This record gives sequence, structure tokens and C-alpha cells, in this order.
Amino acid sequence: MGAADRPLTWDNDLKLSHPPTPQEVEATWEKYPDAAAALVVSPTPYGSCADLGAIARICHDRGKPLIVDEAWGAQLPFHPDTPTWAMSAGADLCVVSVHKMGIGFEQGSVFHLQGDLVDPVRLEHCADILSTTSANVMLYAAMDGWRRQMVQSGHDLIDRALALTRRVREQIEELPGLYVLEEELTSHEASHDLDIQHVLVDVSGLGITGYQAHDWLRENCRLDFGTTDHRRLEITMSIADDEWTVQRLMDGLRLLIDAAPDFPPSPPVLIPDEGELDLETVMLPRDAFFGPVEDIPIEESVGRIVAELATPYPPGVPVFLPGERINEASVKYLRSGVDAGMVLPDPGDASLGTIRVVKE
Repeated sequence: MGAADRPLTWDNDLKLSHPPTPQEVEATWEKYPDAAAALVVSPTPYGSCADLGAIARICHDRGKPLIVDEAWGAQLPFHPDTPTWAMSAGADLCVVSVHKMGIGFEQGSVFHLQGDLVDPVRLEHCADILSTTSANVMLYAAMDGWRRQMVQSGHDLIDRALALTRRVREQIEELPGLYVLEEELTSHEASHDLDIQHVLVDVSGLGITGYQAHDWLRENCRLDFGTTDHRRLEITMSIADDEWTVQRLMDGLRLLIDAAPDFPPSPPVLIPDEGELDLETVMLPRDAFFGPVEDIPIEESVGRIVAELATPYPPGVPVFLPGERINEASVKYLRSGVDAGMVLPDPGDASLGTIRVVKE
């Protein structure tokens, strides 16, 4: 299966990416008519969702499959008030991480397959190549137990989770210096829907970054978060939450508000403009990764072909992929991000003083 463009919609006001619009997918098919399939991430880690129904129709008009990375969508099939499940929207294949919005051990993920555009035998062979030969039965048992629970009680469990989420959103809105994003996400043309269980909180009103807030809450309140960036925290609400977890969250946020004035100033993160992170792919990833390489100072890397991943966590979306040509904006973004607290575990040099590139 070949890979081509990476269409996405950059929100220049919020400095984040939304899923591609149907129009962008249509334009990408026009540009790459021989591509094997379309791959769309929906929901995003920020909760915004693509118009998968329209995108599926565009793909099927060409006889091509739509594959959806629905890592954050395990709960979607079980309640009408959540965004549309990829398979209900007409996707041919979706991949779901049960361990995220469902209940399961980490690494617990499943494929959903329908229609005849994806060969199930080939899919099984591909999965076998990537899967362990020593499967952990606890992973399967946990996923099957969660599946049974959702069939029996899923609607009621999600009903309670959605009600709790709405209350959490209202309570956070009342806290000084914190702002919950909702209309800003749903009003953007690319965001067809919003999974409200992703509670996106802007902490910049406290004069701190999302990285600082995350580190402090984790160290002092034992609270962890799905996504953090230069100005936001993403609070993931699920069927596992209850009054006790909500109270811990609210207590932690109040303590953060009190502590924030004493935080040291954070270096600014140099966020690129639209399109500046859409790097040119000039080599096949495997050729760049397995070919002759060298480590050079990051300041000298502009124009070189990267040979390793550079992926800010969370949520784990790569900025550099092997085979891409490095530009100045991406270097400034990653270097300033690391200085501000961004976690970058993939490169051999996690401080990003050096980067591995293809040897010239």
C-alpha cells in the first residue's frame, strides 16, 4: 500500500490540526489517483471528528477503501449522543485502541472490517507480520470482557459518563484562569463533530504552558493527561470516571491555580504557520532508516533528510518521519518545545542537540 499526501486542516487561531475535510480528501485523490486507500484519524486527540460519511462516499466512488485510525473511539458504537462510529459512517476498516476510551490493558486494540474493498486474508497476514508470537491471553480476555459489558450495559455507562463530562466542563469553566474549548472546535469547517469526553482546557490564562501544568499535576497530584501542548491540557473522561475521580481532578486544578504564580517563566514555543510542518518526503522511509546515516547538530540539519522519528508525547504524532526533508520551522518548533518541557522520546538524542540524518 503506497502512502502519499497528508491532508489536514490547520487551525491558525488555536494552533492545532483538525481532520481533513471531504474537499481536501477529494483534492488529494485528484492529485494521487493511484493511491491504494485513504487513511484518516478521527477523532483526533483533541476530540474533533471528520465527516467520515462524506469521505467514505468520495473513496467508494473511486472504488477505494477508507481506513480510519479510530484509536480514541472505542465507545462510539454504543451511544447515539457520541460522534458517528467509523463503521456506521461507511468506513471499510477501522482500528480501535480499546485501552484508551474503552476498558482494557495497554496494547489492547482491534480491527473492524466490512465490505469487499479490503482483503481479509491479506489483512490477517499483515497483522501476523507485526504481531507477537507470544500473545498475552489477558489482553484478549480484558477486551472480550469489556465487549460483553458494553453490549449489556454500554448505553447506560456512557450516559453516565456523558452527564459527568458535562458537569466537569461546567465546573472547570468556573475556575479562574482556565477555559474549556468547545465552540472553537465545532465551529471550524474541518471539525464535523466533537467528542465532548475530550475536555480541552486552555491554561494560558494562568501564565503557564500545558507542559508545566501537566508536569506539576503529575508530580504533586498524581494526575495524568491524554494530551498536553504549549497552552492546553486534554482531560479524558470515560466510563471509568466517577464522583471520586472528578473530585480529585477539581482539587488538583484548584491547587494548580494557587501554585501557578510561582512557576518560573517558560521559554516560548515557536509554533509553525500553516503548512510549515507538512514536510516533503524525498525518500522511502525504509531507505532512509536502514541506509547510511550520521548524527549532526540539529542547527545544521535544515535541508537534510531525516533518518529517525521525532514525535512529541503526548499524544504521539510525529513531526519528523524518516525520508522527510527537514525545514527550519520544524527545527525551531521542536527545539523550543523541548526547552519548554515537550517530551520527545524517539530520537537517539532526546534533548535534540543532534539529529540522525541520511549520510550525503
